[in-house]
Amino acid sequence: MSDRTLGTLGTLATLSAADRHRLRATRAEHPEAIAAAHAARRRRPLLRGDGRLFVVAADHPARGSLGVGSDAMAMADRDSLLDRLATALATPGVDGVLATPDVIDDLALLGVLDDAVVVGSMNRGGLRDASFEMDDRFTGYDVEAIVRDRLDFAKTLLRIDLDDAGSLATLEAHARAVSAAHAAGVPIMIEPFMTSSRDGRAVNDLTPDASVRAMSIAAGLGTSSAHTWLKVPVVEDMERVMAATTLPTLLLGGERGDDPDAVFASWEKALALPGVRGLVAGRSLLYPSDDDVAGAVATAARLVHPTTGSTP
Repeated sequence: MSDRTLGTLGTLATLSAADRHRLRATRAEHPEAIAAAHAARRRRPLLRGDGRLFVVAADHPARGSLGVGSDAMAMADRDSLLDRLATALATPGVDGVLATPDVIDDLALLGVLDDAVVVGSMNRGGLRDASFEMDDRFTGYDVEAIVRDRLDFAKTLLRIDLDDAGSLATLEAHARAVSAAHAAGVPIMIEPFMTSSRDGRAVNDLTPDASVRAMSIAAGLGTSSAHTWLKVPVVEDMERVMAATTLPTLLLGGERGDDPDAVFASWEKALALPGVRGLVAGRSLLYPSDDDVAGAVATAARLVHPTTGSTP
């Protein structure tokens, strides 16, 4: 590990005042430390053990989506977010993290990404509630930067509104991203939705038919599907939804529900389906209603890795 990184946080996974100071000082005084931290990171195979993945997501803020439940600014406190992510990454059974460059760079400087699957989020330009939300530009990572920083996976969000011409540019950009990922040998997960505008807001259609349609469109993008994965929401009739693809698929955790036990039960049922390779969940686990991050993450880890004692 580079002597410019901050070192591993320890079992409590809580940033001290000194950690917070050093992180900000390093960013201001030694920006080259970020590249050094990525270069020093100890990597792991994408799949190992039971061949399943549990990834914690934190790419929401870059799209201006900071709310969790009734708290519209829950994710705005960066120190709190990093505390929660460090806690999640220290939990047995958590395979990795999904985020934008600012968050990934923070975690790399903190030294908590060794042996983690690191997923770079690519398109965050479709800002929540913006008039241009469906023209979802690639404003985060590109494949070249993912290779540069030795990340393990790319991720995109594909929302398709048949009444919005902005979706066409997004589709074309996705096709280029999938082709670039294939050329670089980088796995790329696409999170597809059929979407419409209601009262000026983009709303995803979570019916089984819409999920199947979105998945079918996403699977055909790019010059090869060899490295394409899907990331899909848990909806009704998931057996029929999963029958629509042979691509490896991860479940999307979605918004925080009022009944976490029901959410966990729905994940457990869907995780048993053929083709489902794991779970990507963010706000529902990082900001649970009882604020027990470690407990929520550990419960999800046991669902993803039930036969390996939550150790992938």
